Amino acid sequence: MRLRDKVAIITGAGQGIGRAYARRFAQEGAKVVIAEINPEWGKRTEEEIRATGAEAWFVPTDVSSEDSVRSVAAQTHQKYGSIDILLNNAAIFYGLDREDSSLAYFNRILSVNLTGVWLMTRAVEPYMKRQRRGKIINQSSTAAYMGNVGLVDTTDPDKPSPPFHYSVAKMGVNGLTKYFAGSLGPWGINVNAIAPGVTLTEATKSVVPPEMIDMLVMYTALKKPLNPEDLTGTAVFLASSDSDMMTGQVLVVDGGMIMLG
Repeated sequence: MRLRDKVAIITGAGQGIGRAYARRFAQEGAKVVIAEINPEWGKRTEEEIRATGAEAWFVPTDVSSEDSVRSVAAQTHQKYGSIDILLNNAAIFYGLDREDSSLAYFNRILSVNLTGVWLMTRAVEPYMKRQRRGKIINQSSTAAYMGNVGLVDTTDPDKPSPPFHYSVAKMGVNGLTKYFAGSLGPWGINVNAIAPGVTLTEATKSVVPPEMIDMLVMYTALKKPLNPEDLTGTAVFLASSDSDMMTGQVLVVDGGMIMLG
């Protein structure tokens, strides 16, 4: 077990990729804190993990609320005595409205998908600094790298550009990863990110048409769809001592479409 007795907070662990992370971390011996805003989903993941004999604890959490993230960090430290790992996975993606160009919706997406990462990291950093160790893993996306928006309607100059809220937030997560890596590195804290490609979750299916998913898979080198479990090995690596000399990096896991370097 590569994460034996480590205490890991995973945000948005009630469904999809976050749920897969939580289950894998538990298999690797971690004590998993499920920081989830949806009580039904959070309790489900908690019960699934506990049924295997592993340790899991659901704590209702809204990552866009400073009081909420400070509370989950304090409760975790009080219960377990340490915070070894933070996986910033929570994001608004299920049912994402790609057509809503309003400022209110743009700010709503950023409040969870970007500011939530900033708030959650700031909530755990005092505990990790006192330990002089810790692993922070941010969930980015290959959407951060896709600048071509496809066909553009040039008939109506008053029609606003697409909102780009999700992609902009994920590019911001990449920036936060590097800046936090620089400021927390001297304290012995590693900060890295995972950028998944299109992953077959219920959230993806609610946003991306099936034909587009098939097309994107064909653009990958491996020609295989990505499932949530395909990301968990990278997360375990970044959470374990195997990545002790890596920080400020964004690892793309997408079957070979976005090939950086």
